[in-house]
Amino acid sequence: MIRALALAAAMVLGATVVAAECRQALALGLDVSGSVDAREYRLQMDGLATALNAAEVREKLMMMPAAPVRVMVFEWSGPADQAVVVPWTEISSLAALDGVIATLRATERRDASPGTALGVAMNEGELHLRAQGDCWKRTLDLSGDGKSNLGPPPRDMQARLARSGITINALVIGVDDPDTDDIRQAEIAELSSYFRAEVLLGPDAFVQTALGFGDYARAMTQKLVRELEGLVLSAR
Repeated sequence: MIRALALAAAMVLGATVVAAECRQALALGLDVSGSVDAREYRLQMDGLATALNAAEVREKLMMMPAAPVRVMVFEWSGPADQAVVVPWTEISSLAALDGVIATLRATERRDASPGTALGVAMNEGELHLRAQGDCWKRTLDLSGDGKSNLGPPPRDMQARLARSGITINALVIGVDDPDTDDIRQAEIAELSSYFRAEVLLGPDAFVQTALGFGDYARAMTQKLVRELEGLVLSAR
């Protein structure tokens, strides 16, 4: 049964069972620039851990043990300031997933530069995904609460990566405590439009929104479910 599922997914994704060793490589880039304070950093890190621990996400990650998902997490801020939090980890068991979750919950904030180099983060994610060429799909998740203000423009990087074969999705984080709901909706709509135009890559790329860092866990859970859903459905 598992072999039949893997074959069906490979046919849909244009891959071969022999060549593919994982169904998806998922690199998650977390914004730790100057606009993210210590409380927001903790909400983001713990929010990702909570999302990975959600029952529906765990189920989808473990759906095809013969072709597991590989996950890595990195932080990004200024042009020369990216750091790996979780190296590439194959989620081939619940113990492996629990290990990733424990690492995220135990990670403490380091000193990071205040700039927002979104184009560099896009390039960094592609470099990590390039080493996972045997996966059926390679996806970069970039979380961010603001526009790029340092380094190469995201639009230029988007054009350069157009033939890389990766998908870039975004999780846009709005203001936690705006004066009014109207302001909150307007700000997150503008930032979502920016990420949609400048960052997204791939025919099925999408923007997920979080109404502040307090909403990050819910938004990330929905995002992971959506990203994993297509590959699971294609194998049924």
